[in-house]
Amino acid sequence: MPTYLLAYHGTRIPKTDAENAELMTAWLDWMDSLGAALEANNNPIVASRTIWSDGAVSHDGGANPVMGLSFVTADNIDAAIRMAKTCPQLGAGGSIEVAQLFKVNRDRS
Repeated sequence: MPTYLLAYHGTRIPKTDAENAELMTAWLDWMDSLGAALEANNNPIVASRTIWSDGAVSHDGGANPVMGLSFVTADNIDAAIRMAKTCPQLGAGGSIEVAQLFKVNRDRS
């Protein structure tokens, strides 16, 4: 079964501890709802840098920095999109990029 990257972009920051707790509960509930399709816990991004082709480094993560990521397994990209559409990231004002991973065969023989 293919693996998909869910890359989270942008979001509003909770203004109160209560909003933060509510959002965290929503994320935990969502992760639980994915069951075995979620390959690991969600991974929020702590710091982001973008390295450009000329070697310059942007310290703000670029125009649309990644805020977190997850890996899920699904039958196809449409199924992965259906999973992503239920994610609290969207309700918090963010977006989700869904991308199918290509498995590289590292066997050189």
